Amino acid sequence: MKKRSNAPIFWALFGGGGMLSALTGPVLIFITGIAVPLGFLLPHELMSYPRMLAFSQNIIGKLCILAVIVLYLWHAAHRIFKSLHDVGIHPSPASKMACYGTAFIGSVLAIYAVLAVGF
Repeated sequence: MKKRSNAPIFWALFGGGGMLSALTGPVLIFITGIAVPLGFLLPHELMSYPRMLAFSQNIIGKLCILAVIVLYLWHAAHRIFKSLHDVGIHPSPASKMACYGTAFIGSVLAIYAVLAVGF
């Protein structure tokens, strides 16, 4: 009997994070790093504290924030783990635990932080 693998879970998180980062990453960088701070195409009030607080207190806003943070973390963890071979580090259970453990801890902290907003 073949041993069951947990690889599909990590590949799904990697794929979801990769697709999300490819579709939303450049837009998020443009909006939050260029357009709003410089007042280019978008008004400064768009990302004012009251608006961002209201967005982060809404359940849909919380889900959007969590999706971006958590999926980006898992995508980065999987990419780093698979890239260890390229820099001469043989992938071991310890390196797997370090990469995916960091993503897991970051995900738990992000969930806690996002759920704590508004309470």
